[in-house]
Amino acid sequence: MLSLPKFVKWRKSAAGVVKRFWPQARKQLLLIVTAGVAMVFEILLRILQPWPLKFVFDGVIHSAPGRDAFPLAGACIAVVVITGLRAAVSYISTVSLALAGNRVLSEVRRKVYHHLLRLSLSYHDKAKSGDLITRVTGDIGRLQDVAVTAALPLLVHSLTLAGMLGMMFWINWKLALVALSALPFASLSFIRLTGRIREAARIQRKREGKMAAAAGEALAAIKVVKAFALEKVLEDDFSRQNKSSLREGVRTTRLSARLERSVDLFTAVGTALVLWVGARLVIDGSLTAGDLIVYMAYLRSAFRPMQDLAKYTSRIAKATAAGERVLDVLDAKPDISDLPEAVAAPAFRGAVRFDNVTFQYVPGHYVLKDISFEIEAGRQIALVGPSGSGKSTLMSLLLRFYDPTRGRIIIDGCDIRNYTLSSLRAQIRVVLQESFLFGVSIRDNIGYGAIEATDNEIEAAARLANAHDFIQALPEGYDTILGERGCTLSGGERQRIALARATLAPAPILILDEPTTGLDKENEKRVRQALKNVTRGRTTILITHDMRLARHANLILYFENEQIVERGTHDELLRLEGRYAAMHALQSFEGEVAAREEEIHAYSRR
Repeated sequence: MLSLPKFVKWRKSAAGVVKRFWPQARKQLLLIVTAGVAMVFEILLRILQPWPLKFVFDGVIHSAPGRDAFPLAGACIAVVVITGLRAAVSYISTVSLALAGNRVLSEVRRKVYHHLLRLSLSYHDKAKSGDLITRVTGDIGRLQDVAVTAALPLLVHSLTLAGMLGMMFWINWKLALVALSALPFASLSFIRLTGRIREAARIQRKREGKMAAAAGEALAAIKVVKAFALEKVLEDDFSRQNKSSLREGVRTTRLSARLERSVDLFTAVGTALVLWVGARLVIDGSLTAGDLIVYMAYLRSAFRPMQDLAKYTSRIAKATAAGERVLDVLDAKPDISDLPEAVAAPAFRGAVRFDNVTFQYVPGHYVLKDISFEIEAGRQIALVGPSGSGKSTLMSLLLRFYDPTRGRIIIDGCDIRNYTLSSLRAQIRVVLQESFLFGVSIRDNIGYGAIEATDNEIEAAARLANAHDFIQALPEGYDTILGERGCTLSGGERQRIALARATLAPAPILILDEPTTGLDKENEKRVRQALKNVTRGRTTILITHDMRLARHANLILYFENEQIVERGTHDELLRLEGRYAAMHALQSFEGEVAAREEEIHAYSRR
């Protein structure tokens, strides 16, 4: 059974959601005031609505024959006029409040999306993208729906209740007390079931979020799913989550139905008591028949808010749970943000220094230990070593996706934490191993590198990245719309578009993370040529396993066990005959074997 403190907590939770969205609601104050004024008139007309019936029963039915036509016609006209006016003001209040609600929640959706894009990478590393999408779209959509279809009727009926209770006490206070005698029992039933409904709705929304996350993950990895024939496994897992969500949905529906029926029962008891006592008062002459009819009409409307509250409780509970999930996102704080004294970064020359940098994602698990090195402006450094040795983490630290646990990163003599994030990242460009392209035109994909770029500048960047020719060969050229993640292009073509995007803006620092991994020989050759073009004059940090790329760097750092274990030029490291030399020898041997196999295959095809 739900205790009173838990019920109060539920009420506070719903009120807290409304309070948090009030700043957006204030912008729609004119619409809200218009709806409020119309609502007041609607309530007054609702209170007036039964009075023509009282007039007919008390004044017309018992009047002399032949003298009832005019008063009866007046009463009938009054019924039509009151109903028509009430319909008009109800339309105004409904449309005004619905428009205000939709605008408010559209602004909330924009705010949530804005906040999500600015949360730190550590937040997104832990969150499921499908669940976040559900919060931005589904949860806010549920709030929009309930604000219009449930909250408005409840508000109108609740205010009407106050007015009608006053009229009921004015007509006969004893009968009013009889009418309200069932209220404590109905309230107890409401308090007992409401919290359980809210908890079931909260669990259901949480499980729907997990279900969306699972579906999003499967669709994002559809090639892996098909390659490993995982359709049945993932379908079974999704089905289990779907059934779990369904169980909570059914539980919510059953609890709501119990609440509605219990409220209906207490309403019927209250109505029966009023009818019994009221009829006795009419028989005794203490009350007119018209008064009883007005009273019964008021009683029906007076119980309506509680009936509606029972009817809409599950929807309001789901909306409250959805609102809490939205607020969870808005309450999340970025781990990385601008320091209070941060300033816009000046134009960088591109000298980069890591000063005794140590980093750990979780306490006690080091990813980098005491890393120190320096890159002169316009020079190239290569980071090589086994996977998981911390090379790519350096990229995240330089971009301030994370801050070092200890140590400093310095550009042109100044700690990067002294600069605003936007001005720092605007002067660093990145090309990832898996180049992400958006489902828009090629022109727009390249243009994301510099929003204000002209078409000529976009084409110049494509030429520099050795991408112009294949783009022009496409049916729509630069206006070709790409599939999701650029799936309609080859890996080499995606990589060259990513290079064009990275070089569109004159950023002095360029990070290349495994730019040739997974490419065939022909595409690799074209990407290599593009790399020569785009790295010229830029400070370049190259993360690679490919010794053919690393050998041209001015400095090579070999990482192992979270530390730099060797450093020097290609020739210096070969003479050292250490780990780098061993890795180079292995790749050279594998290259020779591959070349001989290709010769054998070529000979066999003759």
